[in-house]
Amino acid sequence: MAIAMTTARQGSLDCGGAQVRAHCRHLATVVTIRGEIDAVNVDRVRDCLRRFMLGDNPLVLDISDLSHVAGAGFGLLYTFDEDCRRAGVEWTLVAGADVIEQLVAGDGDSVFPTAASVPEAFGDLADAVVHRRRLALPLIRKTA
Repeated sequence: MAIAMTTARQGSLDCGGAQVRAHCRHLATVVTIRGEIDAVNVDRVRDCLRRFMLGDNPLVLDISDLSHVAGAGFGLLYTFDEDCRRAGVEWTLVAGADVIEQLVAGDGDSVFPTAASVPEAFGDLADAVVHRRRLALPLIRKTA
């Protein structure tokens, strides 16, 4: 059964109280969610997020402007993480300190890859690209 999403102003999708907007950038697709995620709209938001898992393009999920994250919202993050792993999509979560604090495991590390801001997430992605290139460079330089 398809869940209806309506287009809101400025190119975002209205998912029953949560507005989802995506921007394709060079390093990643940034998906921003505003409003609130609760038990009523979590399925619509999940379905909307799955639309942006394309190929191996990394995703930055920015929920820093959510006004409310209920238990359903945290469940959504775990489902999103599983979906990304299955699809082989690298992702980073940008969220407020209160949300990040709730996602810290017993060892002090965050359960998900996180960044304090979208620019920081892009910096981390760019650093990872440079690192992979450095690892591949010796293989490219070898000749027969």
